[in-house]
Amino acid sequence: MPKSTKKKKDKAADFSKAKLKLGKGKQAPSNVVDTSFKARSIALPTQSIAADKDSDAPTTKRRLTFDALIAHLKHYNASTRRDAILGLRELLEAHPELINAHLTALVNSCVRIIGDEDASVRKALLSFFAWLFRQVPRDDIIPHSPVLLLFTTSAQTHIFPEIRIDAVRFLDVFLEYIPDVVTEGWTLSGSGSHGRRVLEGYLGILNAGTTFGEGGDTGPVQATSTASVVLSPASKLVVLRSLATFLNYAVSITGRTNDSAADPSSATFITPTWYFSSSFASTSAFDAFDALLRPLRSQITSDARPDVRTWHPECSDDMEEDFVGKFNLAQPSTTAWTVQDLDSVQTAIAALSSDGQSSANGLDPQVTAAAHIARTLHPTLVSTFLDCAPTVFSPSTSPPETELQMVLVVCRICRSLYGRILQDTAESGRNHGTAETDLQTMLSYLSPYFPFVINGQSARRDIKIEQAFQDLNLIFCELSSFLVLASQVDNKRPVVQRSKPRPTRSGRSVGSSDSPAIGARQIERVSQYIMQLLRGEVPTSGVQSLPRPITPQAYTSLLPTVWSLINGRQTDTNESSETLFSAVVEHAMKASSTSAVKRHTIDFLGRLTLLDLEPEYLGFFRCGQNQDKDAKLQEWILQLPKTMWELGGNHLPTTETIVRLLLRLSQRRSRLLDQTTRSSLRSRLVPYFTITHPSRGKVRGPFAKLPAGSSLRRLVLDLVATIQGRTPSKADTGDDGLVAAVAEAVRETPEESYIAGVIGLPQSA
Repeated sequence: MPKSTKKKKDKAADFSKAKLKLGKGKQAPSNVVDTSFKARSIALPTQSIAADKDSDAPTTKRRLTFDALIAHLKHYNASTRRDAILGLRELLEAHPELINAHLTALVNSCVRIIGDEDASVRKALLSFFAWLFRQVPRDDIIPHSPVLLLFTTSAQTHIFPEIRIDAVRFLDVFLEYIPDVVTEGWTLSGSGSHGRRVLEGYLGILNAGTTFGEGGDTGPVQATSTASVVLSPASKLVVLRSLATFLNYAVSITGRTNDSAADPSSATFITPTWYFSSSFASTSAFDAFDALLRPLRSQITSDARPDVRTWHPECSDDMEEDFVGKFNLAQPSTTAWTVQDLDSVQTAIAALSSDGQSSANGLDPQVTAAAHIARTLHPTLVSTFLDCAPTVFSPSTSPPETELQMVLVVCRICRSLYGRILQDTAESGRNHGTAETDLQTMLSYLSPYFPFVINGQSARRDIKIEQAFQDLNLIFCELSSFLVLASQVDNKRPVVQRSKPRPTRSGRSVGSSDSPAIGARQIERVSQYIMQLLRGEVPTSGVQSLPRPITPQAYTSLLPTVWSLINGRQTDTNESSETLFSAVVEHAMKASSTSAVKRHTIDFLGRLTLLDLEPEYLGFFRCGQNQDKDAKLQEWILQLPKTMWELGGNHLPTTETIVRLLLRLSQRRSRLLDQTTRSSLRSRLVPYFTITHPSRGKVRGPFAKLPAGSSLRRLVLDLVATIQGRTPSKADTGDDGLVAAVAEAVRETPEESYIAGVIGLPQSA
């Protein structure tokens, strides 16, 4: 029954007519075909048939040109941006000529992703910049430094902490290649210079303040960052290490030198002498003393002509010169100015203005800025050290790498800041009581662990850990010497025999070490460590390690400490200071002539022998007051001719330093050059000029290896004339053969007529 009803309805539906409703359109038939369409445009600028393509343009393996890669740096996809950076390196490595041609476009496009939110993009860009800066000359990078530092300092204040940390890593790359640009203007508060913005970014990440209240460095600190993000130990290490590098370039203590007299064997350092300045009555007197042993030039070639002027009784038109004096400013310039010389004019003007204000107040702007930064960072440095010290110096475990490096970086920051501040105390006599108190506090935390050794029973020998602990020991010695030198500053009055110590400008007595941080016990421990280091011994530790010779950097860093200890007048440390002095002289005599520290030993001990000959010297260390010290110095002096002989024609600055030292001692009639020492010195100089060979007869010595016609040869002959006497008849009765050896060495050379006029030798026909 239901089936028949359904069939009836289906038949009726075929002939039924649909009723139309009001407002409804006519319905389309069921078999209608939809013919509507939609059109959209696709933009392919790099594949347009209307654009002229350069088929010869260099491309990557993915057929991307330089312009295409630059466009991909703005892509919304992070992987595309990262691949674009990798493609740029691939393209520029294959075609390095594109770097200089497109450097501006490259830098302007890359700096915009320094603060990219994707970590892989920032990591790729950091690696790319580290590679790129090695390929580009420094003068070509400097014009782009403003935009580089602008985006980097902006990333230092980013809302995401990981971007701030990566911005610090970018600064590490910039500090490696353009450190002077990154640090310029760091002392100018509120100037907006590169260095100031970078420094404030460091302190903002560390949640430290830089602005002081009305009370100066004693007022409340105003925080520069409201962020409350707690850095992980690894991230904090990155920031502190970069800050230590920044301060190392910004604050100069001993100073890296551009002096041409720097010996290549001594790397880029010369022997520091600033610690002697507090023992002189004036700055000019110290400068004159410092220049006594300074070589005139680092390399003396045979083509270099000595600056010799011939006197003419009458002036003629044929003479080459009109004036006797030398006027460097009147001579045409032969060197072009670099971009750095012309850059940052506003910063230079602001610096000059700041220097003028500071000079009116008697303060160095660098010292003032260093004091403010040191006061600001002091709580952070102390808390960081106290957090890491228990695990680093634990007697049961090996020191963790991160915490060990954190302690080392904290000490380096202290050395840079407090070293510059207390160096000013030693040079000018100004009192920096707050800095001294803070440094004493830091040393009080360091002192229980000194000397720093590896105490872990299960610790294995690791050269990196050993080097880190040695650096900690050297820095501790330096920091201790800064306080000792500051305590020895006096009012630089003439030396008068007194029963009481002389008062200083700050009210303390010279040579006293009454401060609780630098006591007799601590001085003795520092002296023992220095003696062990000079003798090649290893401090007692749970790890067996072989002794190794001291490096030039370590030796020069110890010199302020050595001077502060041997120049003191504290009766409790006399024995340790004498033992330390003996160890220094013994090390200088045992060091080989080709050793990297030989030049530094001669510079230091040579100045010690000349100190008491200076009329404006006010220190306590003097020759002639202790027979044992004088005997050791005389023995060291008698070894100098042997060093000259072994050097020969190599390391000419070292040879010149030795000759100048012996010449100054002889000219000023030092107590060390008595009759016996002078006679022995003459006999030891004979082989330097002529050697008697068993089969070859007389052979010219190392003097002949010096550049012919150089001023160094004449300086050696001046030394001979001074220690020998005006004429041979007026010399000592002992015939040591020096005159004959010199005559044989200069025969048929340009120096023959010179020595004949000085000593009175007959010239060969």
